Amino acid sequence: MSGKRILLLILGLGLIGAAIGIALWNKPHENMASSKAKATVEATVLFNEYNTDENAANANYLGKTIAVTGKVKDVSKTEGGPAKITLETGDEFAVICELDALSQHARTDFIAGETVTFKGKCDGLNLDVQLSRCVEVK
Repeated sequence: MSGKRILLLILGLGLIGAAIGIALWNKPHENMASSKAKATVEATVLFNEYNTDENAANANYLGKTIAVTGKVKDVSKTEGGPAKITLETGDEFAVICELDALSQHARTDFIAGETVTFKGKCDGLNLDVQLSRCVEVK
């Protein structure tokens, strides 16, 4: 193979890689309000499953859209960032649901002790069980 052919081959592969990267970057985000939950679970059950066997819980929930119901323990808001709602689990650690920044929310204020259901992507266990891109389910 001549040097010119190798250069053209490398250039062609680079262009294909760039096209794939651009397509993935511009891929539209999943609409969480209309997405279907793969599982529905209580916050205490979800936390206990992760606390008991993280690998098995990851197989069931990690990266999937799930609906979680629980009592609000705390709400934290950061300037310019989405609200995070902590759901009680009966343990010092909890299930944390971060509201979806790409969705419209009927409300972002929640009262401690009220029972709510959120649907979001399960990000796994990091002391607390983390859910991102959450929307409230009515």
